[in-house]
Amino acid sequence: MTAITGQDLLAWGFAPGRWFKDGLAAANALRAQGADDDAIFAHLQTLVPAEIAMRAGGLPYGVFLDAATEAERANAEAVFRHMDALMRVPTIVKGAVMPDACPSGHAAGTIPVGGAVACADAIHPGFHSADICCSVALTLFRRAGDPKHVLDAVHAVTHFGPGGRKGVVPPPADVMARVAGNRFLADLGNLALGHFASQGDGNHFAYVGTLRSTGQIALVTHHGSRGLGAQLYKKGMAVARRHTAIVAPRVPAHNAWIRAGSDDGRAYWDALQVVRDWTRASHFALHDLVARRIGNAVEDRFWNEHNFVFRRDDGLFYHGKGATPSWRGFSADDDGRTLIPLNMAEPILIARHRDRPASLGFAPHGAGRNMSRSAYLRQATPSLPTGIDVRFFCGRPDLSELPGAYKDAAAVRAQIAKYDLAEVVDTVEPYGSIMAGDWEADAPWRRGKAVRTGDTPGDA
Repeated sequence: MTAITGQDLLAWGFAPGRWFKDGLAAANALRAQGADDDAIFAHLQTLVPAEIAMRAGGLPYGVFLDAATEAERANAEAVFRHMDALMRVPTIVKGAVMPDACPSGHAAGTIPVGGAVACADAIHPGFHSADICCSVALTLFRRAGDPKHVLDAVHAVTHFGPGGRKGVVPPPADVMARVAGNRFLADLGNLALGHFASQGDGNHFAYVGTLRSTGQIALVTHHGSRGLGAQLYKKGMAVARRHTAIVAPRVPAHNAWIRAGSDDGRAYWDALQVVRDWTRASHFALHDLVARRIGNAVEDRFWNEHNFVFRRDDGLFYHGKGATPSWRGFSADDDGRTLIPLNMAEPILIARHRDRPASLGFAPHGAGRNMSRSAYLRQATPSLPTGIDVRFFCGRPDLSELPGAYKDAAAVRAQIAKYDLAEVVDTVEPYGSIMAGDWEADAPWRRGKAVRTGDTPGDA
């Protein structure tokens, strides 16, 4: 009796896929029992995964975004176009748009910054993006002091820009052991070590200010999981796209998902938790370096992520893309407080949870943008804010990150109150901040180009 092979299944018209292994086993078991080809073919048809289709129309979603100016209206319309397409993805059960929402890609249905969706048995890497666990952490120092002294200390111990630190700060041993033990992360140990206690670029910052309620000095850092998270995202997207190409080939690749209940889904979920713990430790390792340098004790600290996936008691997976969780118990280390930064010249909001059902329990993660970085630079003449100590780690200012590039902070704060998304209980009033700056202006590849063309780096 000749065994049935994959070539036989192809000849019978079946499309290859992950089900082939189980299908071949079932086919050969039936043949061993004496079943003819017609009976085997009929049984195999019951094993072929049914295609999951996009919804003909998108689900409704909560909107907590006001638009008062022409730029805000254009931004909101772009956000709504993306959300209308996104809500056709079959795994999504509900969604919402925060006051800081802005588009984050060109492909239709790309989840916007300030977007949140709840999904059934699905983790979408594209919905948390490459900056996994982008987050904000606060340390409050016990004794009074000079904020400039604290900002100087941060400048001395942190690292912004590409790559890792010059001096390695070791991550916690238990976190590194979990990195080594997860199949998505096992080959990323060098990134987990080299990028630890560093802050990257873009809108990430180190901010020093004083607590409005007590006048104590606070340090707030904003960064994500760096290269470790970026590489996990790439691996997750590859797995998601393979899975979705089989079960839902008409779903756009950027909306691909991993089935949460699968072996891949469980391993990816575990990897996300490892990266979360790595990122938390990375924030507070920097804060501890500062505390030692200034000789001041830590009185209080807390943190929260705003680019992540959360699993709630209803069993759904809540994806926040630039959205702050605002429900009790969103994480094991939640103490009821979250941080919402606005821009370098504005206070950072300390908020308590409201768990608004229509917003899926989320609040905004900041002020957001009304236009892209390049569009802002084309349309504006940026100038550095006065009255605060503004620094750029790489020397040259990144003008696309100045306060004027962001939505009106007062309007965003007003919308938080209007829609009861979070309760602001205190603020960190600004002294100064450090950002990466325009490190690309003097990047090696750009300097090489300048030599070939005779241009001066940064002139463009």
